[in-house]
Amino acid sequence: MIWLTWRQHRKQALYTLLALAALAALLVPIGLAMRHTFADLGLTDCARQLADTNVAAATREACDAGFRRFGNQYGSLNLVAVLLITLPALVGLFWGAPLVAREVEHGTHRFVWTQGVGRTRWALVKFGLVSAAVLILAAVYGLGMSWWVDPLTQAAYEGRFGMIVFDLQGIVPIGYTLFAVALGVFAGTVWKRMLPAMGITLAGFIGVRAAVELLARRHYQPARTQTFPIEGEGPPEISRGDWILAQGVRNPDGTMIAEGGRIQCPPGGRGPEGRVCGAELGLEPGAYNWQLYQPADRFWLFQGIETGIFVALALLLLYLAVRRIRRIA
Repeated sequence: MIWLTWRQHRKQALYTLLALAALAALLVPIGLAMRHTFADLGLTDCARQLADTNVAAATREACDAGFRRFGNQYGSLNLVAVLLITLPALVGLFWGAPLVAREVEHGTHRFVWTQGVGRTRWALVKFGLVSAAVLILAAVYGLGMSWWVDPLTQAAYEGRFGMIVFDLQGIVPIGYTLFAVALGVFAGTVWKRMLPAMGITLAGFIGVRAAVELLARRHYQPARTQTFPIEGEGPPEISRGDWILAQGVRNPDGTMIAEGGRIQCPPGGRGPEGRVCGAELGLEPGAYNWQLYQPADRFWLFQGIETGIFVALALLLLYLAVRRIRRIA
């Protein structure tokens, strides 16, 4: 059964390895060029210095200027990153969806099941070998992307928690890819034709990924809050790479006055014409700026939680797929 599975999927494996090699040939030179520019601008030292929230203001301004220069030069690579986050879905489409649907559509499953190979054994061997191969490829991909996007995440103020870069690196690509393959396998046991199974896989993958990213991720851990007065020389600095979930200006009773904004008034709280700062907004004495954020040091915790969610969904889908296979005529 193992030999049969290899014979059936060796072309897919070869094409996948060639695609991975082509992707590496494209991205590795870009990654090396980014790292060279990052070092030339002195941003390696800046990243280390800005980890200290008490860094001098002049140093912070110089580093921010360097990060802006780097971002202007390589900011267009965000478009490449958008394309790269689709790779787990493609693996699900071309590895997961045909795994059962193509066999049933062509009728080849009957030949195997009548040669002394039970349905459960057939499913476990095929699912196990394909999942193991996908796991290895996804791990290599995730580690490689972590290396590639590292300069971009250090230059971005939101750091590794950025909406796109979080999905590209670390261990979450493993969870995404296993989920996509398992979803394709399950879809193939329900619709039993390859094209409908691929369509359902794509729609389901996008829907679940969007729900987790937009609705669940920010709640993996209780967010922290920070407040600072609207009068003074400036807000206290939070660590570079913290994920700002929400911010605004609140009155002393907690009422939100200016959602998504921030007010910083000069000491004394009066503008050039003598007006009280923020009076036009209805601010009361004691109003303050407010921020809700996830600390940067929770990155790996969030990666682990999200990977666990998608691996659990993948295992559930594979279990359901095995049960469905027992009912196929």
